Amino acid sequence: MRTSLKLLLALAALALSAAANAQVEAKNVWARATVQGQMGTGAFMTLTAKEPVRLVGAASPVAGVVEIHEMAMEGNVMRMRAVERLDLAAGKPVELKPGGYHVMLMDLNRTLKAGDRIAVELRFETKDKKQFTLPLEAEVRMTAPGAAMPMKH
Repeated sequence: MRTSLKLLLALAALALSAAANAQVEAKNVWARATVQGQMGTGAFMTLTAKEPVRLVGAASPVAGVVEIHEMAMEGNVMRMRAVERLDLAAGKPVELKPGGYHVMLMDLNRTLKAGDRIAVELRFETKDKKQFTLPLEAEVRMTAPGAAMPMKH
């Protein structure tokens, strides 16, 4: 009986997790490749929430520090800064892209090569303060999906 109860509880937790993850859809998930010695890079994607939620954090086994960042022009200078949260309205896609909001992977523990796949976990919070995570796999690329590859001469 104990084993079946544990199994039932594990399945219930998995179902709740899957239901929470279904609240946000991530498309075109990718991270920019790095060169030897480079300690940071960005992960990018398009997020669409079914209900209003906030992106409040992220984690990845390839990085010691993972933050949500925003790049914006201040006067004539492009500045990047960490943000505590990113609000997602219901049904409105939010693009995390180079030069805008993105997931910043810092203190990398290895070089990220084009073709690698890395785990990234996003943390969200609902309006009633319930938190859930969305595990993702990002393809490491030199350029955004669908972007033209640089020409070689």
